[in-house]
Amino acid sequence: MQDLVPSPDDLIDTGFVLDGPDACRRLSPSEAPEVLRSATLGWVHLRAQHPDTPGWIVENLSYLDATIIDALVAEETRPRVTRVGDGLIVILRGINTNAGEDPEDMVSVRMWIDPQRIVSLSRRRVRAIERIAEATEAGQGPRDCAQFLTLLVEHLTQRIEGFWSGLEEQADSLEENVLAGGGAEMRQQVVELRRQAIILRRYLMPQRDALRGLQAAHPHWVEEDDLRHLAEELDALERVVEDADAMRDRMALVRDELASQLSDRLNRNMYLLSILSALFLPLGFLTGLFGINVAGLPGAGDPKAFWMFCGVLAGVAGLQLFVLRRLRWI
Repeated sequence: MQDLVPSPDDLIDTGFVLDGPDACRRLSPSEAPEVLRSATLGWVHLRAQHPDTPGWIVENLSYLDATIIDALVAEETRPRVTRVGDGLIVILRGINTNAGEDPEDMVSVRMWIDPQRIVSLSRRRVRAIERIAEATEAGQGPRDCAQFLTLLVEHLTQRIEGFWSGLEEQADSLEENVLAGGGAEMRQQVVELRRQAIILRRYLMPQRDALRGLQAAHPHWVEEDDLRHLAEELDALERVVEDADAMRDRMALVRDELASQLSDRLNRNMYLLSILSALFLPLGFLTGLFGINVAGLPGAGDPKAFWMFCGVLAGVAGLQLFVLRRLRWI
């Protein structure tokens, strides 16, 4: 079967005019380059994994520096916000809502944004981008670049907070179960929660630092109202990062408590086995001694000797229990 060749039009996932008389109008692939070159504010979202995407950016956004283009199409990214003249390179991460993938394996959104154009890219589906597109198509989308940026940060942070709330509920339930005497099967749950907290923290710390940098050195088109809105999202992100630190330490304590319970249970079992061994050791010696098949054993010809011997064994066992209790071993 012949492989399907990707169409150049497939690299544009969505696009809209955001201001002017045609605000909220969806752009066709052929219209997108013209709008991006004009004074009209336009937004185009590209599929970063498409093989023609780098060439399309070079051809239609030739005014961008090569380093900016490289940052937008790079396969591996790290959250950051870098001011370049009057524009921003914005790379953020959000919760992965794609089916069959781990939510903490966060998706990356890359974006060049300036007062006249917004070009965003992603390699996987990003629900925050879809929500902005849906709102724009309904006539309720952003009308300037700063509003677009704050909406994107808000949607990403809301999903991060929602996912984190679910993790905290799992942690509370798991902690209660462990303190109530949980079993060894909970160890994997503790390890998984701690792993998710560590991964989230690793992604969110640079994202928090990126938003801090935006607060410190922002272009003129990011106004005071936008900064206040971004400050609220930064505060929410700060809380999640701090909670992730606490979760990591908290799960370590839960793991230690679970290990302590398992160790105590093992010690009790070993103690019981030791007591049983101590009881049966002299009894085993006596039964072994009287079980040898040689002449001269006491009571060998007496029909009552067996019951007498059993009585002796019972007496020895009773004496052992008395001694062990006096020694406070049991």
